[in-house]
Amino acid sequence: MLNTTTSAAAPLFALTNVRQAYPKPSGQEYVVLDAVDLTLTNGEIVGLLGRSGSGKSTLLRIVAGLVRPTAGDVRHHGAAVDGPTDGVAMVFQTFALFPWMTVWENVMAGLKAKGVPTKEAETRAEEAINLIGLSGFESAYPKELSGGMRQRVGFARALVVHPEILLMDEPFSALDVLTAETLRTDLLDLWMERRLPIQSILMVTHNIEEAVLMCDRILVFSSNPGRVAAEIRVTLSHPRNRLDPEFRALVDDIYALMTARKPLPLAATLNAKRPPAYAEPLAHVSTNLLAGLLETLASPAYHGKADLPHLAATLQHEIDDLFPIAEALHQLGFAEVEEGDIRLTEPGRLFAESGVDDRKRLFAEHLVLRVPLAAHIHAALKQAANHRLPAGPLHAALAAHMSDGYADETLRAVTSWARYAELFTYDDESESFGFADLE
Repeated sequence: MLNTTTSAAAPLFALTNVRQAYPKPSGQEYVVLDAVDLTLTNGEIVGLLGRSGSGKSTLLRIVAGLVRPTAGDVRHHGAAVDGPTDGVAMVFQTFALFPWMTVWENVMAGLKAKGVPTKEAETRAEEAINLIGLSGFESAYPKELSGGMRQRVGFARALVVHPEILLMDEPFSALDVLTAETLRTDLLDLWMERRLPIQSILMVTHNIEEAVLMCDRILVFSSNPGRVAAEIRVTLSHPRNRLDPEFRALVDDIYALMTARKPLPLAATLNAKRPPAYAEPLAHVSTNLLAGLLETLASPAYHGKADLPHLAATLQHEIDDLFPIAEALHQLGFAEVEEGDIRLTEPGRLFAESGVDDRKRLFAEHLVLRVPLAAHIHAALKQAANHRLPAGPLHAALAAHMSDGYADETLRAVTSWARYAELFTYDDESESFGFADLE
């Protein structure tokens, strides 16, 4: 069902073998992006789809010329990019408006910075404000506008400079569902009617349905480091219907692709210095969410198995909401995630049907059996003379193989799960792990 045909048109923008890495205090590198290729051609919307930490926003900033990659080739119309890219404008998730300026002044700001003559600037600002549906709000300040109207100002400010390429960093994610749908539809209508003064759109999203609804091509990113796992061409005609069987099938296929567990690359298997088993990033998912999803799957509505896209729509979850819960349950052995579906295992079903004490006992058993970091801490505590384990060296060991942010979240996750299971505890004052009966 996935179409991975690539465009043969001459690119407006091209990135080849781009890598972005940052030095760590240990002297090693934290790699955000690796071996990324991307082209943008005239008349297409391209989506960057993946979870947080996959480097999508970093890639957007490389295209904008705001970040210079560690390695790789970045070209705009064949010329190397070595600074802010001319002909590129960006719309942000957080609106990023000047609060002391009116709508009119915010829209005019970019034109003034470019030195556009006043008369021409005023004409273009009026056109952009009318185009994006802001007429009558010219003298309003951002604090007087709804979230949807503030984002319209962001779009008008980006479009008024007549960019060749419009970059959008999750532009609808901060809005409520209805407002986001309205703004998304309005933007698509303007694009299909060729009323927008741009040639291409590159957008970052976590929302699979949004990507299928809007994009002509979708680059699906894997994480840690960010790589293009697949490039998908969406051939459905506009306007697209979310209930269309082809639409639903494509959404299902992308879910299956993003939940597939791929074998370790050959280069990694040949690496003589492999990270320890416990140095695997964990998502900090609360046990309440884990228990809630297990109970949902065990309910008569699902009978132990659910289609992830359907479940996401029912629970109003996006990728970064649902996938960490599902993957944590998979890692703990309470569920299996495969081909876009999630299915309860027997331990998962037993957990959902058990009382509080039995749930904790079962959770503790699976922590030790299925989560190497929990097993490592538990074993180290047993061997320590005072049954204490300082967190500092463990954090440093994790950070040698992942970012400091991932190391922090991984320790928070294992601490939260272990506390729930009464397997071991963490003392904030001494910054060390210990056993509950020694606290």
